[in-house]
Amino acid sequence: MRSRRITVALCALVLLPVTACSNEETESASCAAGDITAAQSTSAGGSSGGDISTNPEIATGYRSGMTPVDTRDYAVSTANPISTEAACEVLRDGGTAADALIVAQTVLGLVEPQSSGIGGGAFLMYYDAKSREVQAYDGREVAPASATGDYLRYIDDVDRTPPQPDARSSGRSIGVPGVLRMLEQAHTDHGTQDWSDLFQPAVQLADNGFAISPRMAQSIADSAAKLALDPESKDYFLLPDGAPKSEGTLLNNPAMSKTLSSIADGGADAFYTGDIADAIVDATADTSAGRTPGQITLEDLAGYEAKTRTAVCTQYRDHDICGMPGPSSGGIAVASAMGILSNFDLAEYAPTDMDANGGKPTAEGVHLISEAERLAYADRDFYVADPDFVPLPGGSPDALLDPEYLSERAGIIDPQRSMGTAQHGDFGPVEFASSTDPEHGTSHISVVDRYGNAASMTTTVESAFGSFHMVDGFLLNNQLTDFSAEPASPDGTPLANRVEPGKRPRSSMAPTLVFDRNTDGSRGDLAIVTGSPGGSVIIQFVVKTLVGMLDWGMNPQQAVSMVDFGAANSPATNYGGEHPNVRGPEDPVVKQLDAMGHDVSVADQSSGLSALQRTDTGWTGGADPRREGVVLGN
Repeated sequence: MRSRRITVALCALVLLPVTACSNEETESASCAAGDITAAQSTSAGGSSGGDISTNPEIATGYRSGMTPVDTRDYAVSTANPISTEAACEVLRDGGTAADALIVAQTVLGLVEPQSSGIGGGAFLMYYDAKSREVQAYDGREVAPASATGDYLRYIDDVDRTPPQPDARSSGRSIGVPGVLRMLEQAHTDHGTQDWSDLFQPAVQLADNGFAISPRMAQSIADSAAKLALDPESKDYFLLPDGAPKSEGTLLNNPAMSKTLSSIADGGADAFYTGDIADAIVDATADTSAGRTPGQITLEDLAGYEAKTRTAVCTQYRDHDICGMPGPSSGGIAVASAMGILSNFDLAEYAPTDMDANGGKPTAEGVHLISEAERLAYADRDFYVADPDFVPLPGGSPDALLDPEYLSERAGIIDPQRSMGTAQHGDFGPVEFASSTDPEHGTSHISVVDRYGNAASMTTTVESAFGSFHMVDGFLLNNQLTDFSAEPASPDGTPLANRVEPGKRPRSSMAPTLVFDRNTDGSRGDLAIVTGSPGGSVIIQFVVKTLVGMLDWGMNPQQAVSMVDFGAANSPATNYGGEHPNVRGPEDPVVKQLDAMGHDVSVADQSSGLSALQRTDTGWTGGADPRREGVVLGN
C-alpha cells in the first residue's frame, strides 16, 4: 500500500466560484468544477417538521441554473464542497473509489454533522471494474442485545411511561454504529492507499477549523433546543448564552481530531473497543436532563459486524439497475416501482419547457410514477425488514420483483385517477425467523475512479444531528427510531420491522448503480451512479432521477434538479414547492393532480441527490441544488 501522506489544498468553496485546486506534488490534472453559488432560499429557514421519517432535515433552498460537470477519468460528488474536494484529491493521487469514501465520510462528519458521521451507519454499492462484480455492503446500525419489542415504547416493564424526553432524544434511539466497520471492509477489499493516511484530511480540518456553512447554520438553529440537552453538543454547536452558532463561525474539533487519529492508527477496532467504546457506552447511558438511558454495552460494540449482501439487480428497458437488499427497503422498492413503470411508455409524458432545472413535469407523468410508488411502498411496508430476522416471500426479492407480478400491479393503476392508498400483494402471511440471537439526517456520496471502479454510498445518523448525543467529537445516531415503535399490529400480528435484539432497522436508503444491457442479455458497462438522502422519501428521489435520465433523456444535472415528486403509500403526493418551476398550490400541474384525486403537498423537499453518468469521453455529473454539494473531477 502507499504510505505517502496525503496533503489537501482546500480552496475557498463556500458561496464562491470554485477554481482548480493546486498541489505541487500531484500530477497536472486538477479537481475543478463550475461555479458554486449560494442557495437561493425559497423560505425563511424551514423546519424539520414532526415526522422525522419524511422530513429528516430542514429544506434550505435551491440553487437555480446549475449545469452538469464533465470530467475525464474520475469524478466524485458529495453533499459538501469541502468533502468533495478532499475526496477528489485522493482520486487524483491514484486512489480508488473505496479510498475516496473514507476521506469523504470523515470530512462530512465535520462539515455536515447534521447528516452523517462515524457515529452512524451506511449502505454501499460497489462496482469492481476488474472482476466486474457488484457488491452490496451493509453498515446498518443494530439494536443492543438487551432490546425488546417495547424498547422504544416504555422505560421498562415496571415503568410503562415513554422514554424521556422522547424516544429520539433519549438513549433508546441509539444503535450500534456501523459505518466504520463497513468502510474498513470495503477498504480491505478494494483500497490501495494506506488506511491511516486517508484520515489525515479530516484530522487537519478538525485541528485547523472550518467555517460553518449556510446549511449547517440553519440546521443548528432549527435543532438548538434539543442540542442544548447534551453538554458536549451544547458546547460545540451553541454559544454560551444558548444561541446557535452562526454561518461563518470557525469551528475547531480537537476531540474529533483525537478520535480520528486513534482510528487511523488502530483501525476500526479503536472505535469498537477501548476508550472510544467506553465513551459511547457512557454517553448512551447518560441520564442528564432526565433522559432515559439506552442499553448499548461494550459487548454490543465489540461484536458488531458489517455484512456483504447480494445486490438486487433487475432489468429496466435496456439497462440493469442494481441496488441494496434488506435491511434497506430502498433497492427493492426502487426496483419494484421501476418494474411497474416499465409497463408504460413514459417518454410520452416527459417534462415540458426543458431548462437547466429539469423543466416542468407533466401531471400524467407525475401521476403514473406516484401510483407505481404507492404500490411499491405497499409491498415494502408489509414485507421488507432485516432479512436475518424476517425473510422475504420465497426467501429472496425475486417474488416481489417478478416481471409478471409487477405487470399485474401495473394493471391496477388507473391512468386518470389516483388509488390513494394501495394494498400490498398477497404472498401469504409474513414469516418470522425463530432465532433472535445477535448476528434520516442522511448524506450521499457518488464516486468513480480512474480504474473504472464505482461507489454509491448513502450514509446517515438518521435525523438532523441524530440523537443529539455527542461523544469524543462526533454525534451518535438515532437510527433505532426507524424500527416500528409498536411491536405488533392492532390485531396482534407481529410487525416485520419491530425491535428485536441484534436486529437492523429497516431503511429506505437506495444507493444505485445502473449498467447498460448487452444485446445477449448480459450486463454491459457501468452507466450511472446515483443515490440520495431524505428518509423514506429517498425512494421517490431516486426513481424520479432514474426516469429522468433513462426515459426522458435528461443529463444528470437536469435529472437531480428536476422537481422532487412522488408518493409513499398514502393519498399525499409530493410536488416540491422549493423548485423555481413550481408556483405553489395554484400551479397548473398541482391543479391537474388535484383533479385526479391526489392530495398534493407543495412543501419544500430536502433531497441531496447526486448522479454520475458515463459518456464517450469520460463522465458527466450533477449535484442536488437543494444542498451544498458539487461534482469534481479532472
